[in-house]
Amino acid sequence: MGKRQSGVLLHITSLPGTPGIGTLGKSAFKFVDWLHEGKQTLWQVLPLGPTGYGDSPYASFSTFAGNPLLIDLDDLVERGWAERSSIVPPDYIKSEGPVDFGSVVWWKTPVLYSAAEYFLSHASDSDKKSYETFKSEQSNWLDSFASFMSIKKFYDKKAQEEKVEGAKSMWNRFWPKDLASCDSAAVAKWNSENASDIEQIKVIQFFFSVQWKALKDYANSKNIKIIGDIPIFVAADSADLWSNQELFLFNTKTLKQKSCAGVPPDYFSETGQLWGNPLYDWNAMKKTSYRWWIDRIKNMLRLVDIVRIDHFRGFDEFWQVPFGAENAIGGKWCKGPGTALFKAIKAELGTLPIIAEDLGILTPTVEKLRDAVGFPGMKILQFAFSGDEWSVESSRNAYLPHNFSNTNCVVYTGTHDNDTTMGWLKSSGDGVKKNLCAYYNLYDGVDDMTIAHTMIRSAFSSVADTCIVPLQDVYSVGAEGRMNTPSTTGSNWSWRMGDDMMDSRGASELAWYSKIYRRNED
Repeated sequence: MGKRQSGVLLHITSLPGTPGIGTLGKSAFKFVDWLHEGKQTLWQVLPLGPTGYGDSPYASFSTFAGNPLLIDLDDLVERGWAERSSIVPPDYIKSEGPVDFGSVVWWKTPVLYSAAEYFLSHASDSDKKSYETFKSEQSNWLDSFASFMSIKKFYDKKAQEEKVEGAKSMWNRFWPKDLASCDSAAVAKWNSENASDIEQIKVIQFFFSVQWKALKDYANSKNIKIIGDIPIFVAADSADLWSNQELFLFNTKTLKQKSCAGVPPDYFSETGQLWGNPLYDWNAMKKTSYRWWIDRIKNMLRLVDIVRIDHFRGFDEFWQVPFGAENAIGGKWCKGPGTALFKAIKAELGTLPIIAEDLGILTPTVEKLRDAVGFPGMKILQFAFSGDEWSVESSRNAYLPHNFSNTNCVVYTGTHDNDTTMGWLKSSGDGVKKNLCAYYNLYDGVDDMTIAHTMIRSAFSSVADTCIVPLQDVYSVGAEGRMNTPSTTGSNWSWRMGDDMMDSRGASELAWYSKIYRRNED
């Protein structure tokens, strides 16, 4: 990326002040103003797609679509696209505290469908023309997504009525075979018979697109770029797999995955990790000149300025586990597309502003691929203090700032998968705390109110071109601010900031670090 720059990691759902969940409304614009006051030029968000089971933004019904829950209802009313009386939340929907995704979905989804119906009958000719343009320009994914979600809504309800277990109600197990096979005639018949539902789904995506563009344009006007995020793999329960079965390791006759994604046994797990995501058929992708991936990156660059790709290692080699296996032990390493994929994308889209999530155990070939395509990797300061006691060997940790081998990297205090710095410190063993104290020369003990700020300062002062800090660390939030604990479900993704976290105190601190460490210079 070259220029020294910095910014903040905060997902849209964590914004304050709106009923149930953070949205693309006034608080989002206020946060842009706060970043600008703090002399920050980057805002990193998590994946923006519609979320399903577990509420994870990394398991979306579509890698192209926007999450309807992020749509701001007040903005719809102000645009004349919804009635004020229709958006009043019930008492169980709160504007403060953690996101209760189940309650938000139960309340907000029918409100959005009602707004879509209102738009179709009351919107101005100009707005309807904009909607028609949107449908035309995004038809390559929007049509199949709308069909998928319409069919899914019907059969999810049917499965619930028949008390079918969630996994068994998946589209490839519960839908009629002609629909599950994405047979063009069957889908066309469904679309014709459910035209109103299909149209409303598309209108809701238009709502998201309009609001997101307004927010992005405002951020860009303040010289702030948005960093988006995509997982390398898509979810099995997605329009992506359903409408592109031939591009995955998927048996189109039996409608079953041939294999699935994961990672092999390691220090953290004796049986490895079985993720379950469908794997790409890279030979089939190559025959299409990687069209699907080109479209995916093109769509992301419509939404954001910079793209972070999760699990970059999978482009070099990926762990392929037979479908139906109980764990990941029986998998094998298979070669990914390597540089050929990125050459194809670059040939059509030009320079690729991509960040490679290269965390974990990396092989020389992964590093060679990352460097060959020129993408910056990631450095996590929390990973620098894992030993039991400080030693010469621990001072060689690759995540310590003085060991960064070049400037083409992005440094974080932690990520969405880490605990907050304060939560991590309090849950760490004495050895980690001693290492931290030794490195920062805090021999009289670690002050709970300064350690997060000390690590932020280390990140800003490092040679890394780019520095990103989770908002939780700016305000020394504890473990209650953790966004995700991998391999668990329940309270993940639910943290919301308070209104007081857009005060001048936090902005001034970031502005000062940017000034003294030459980041975000005009």
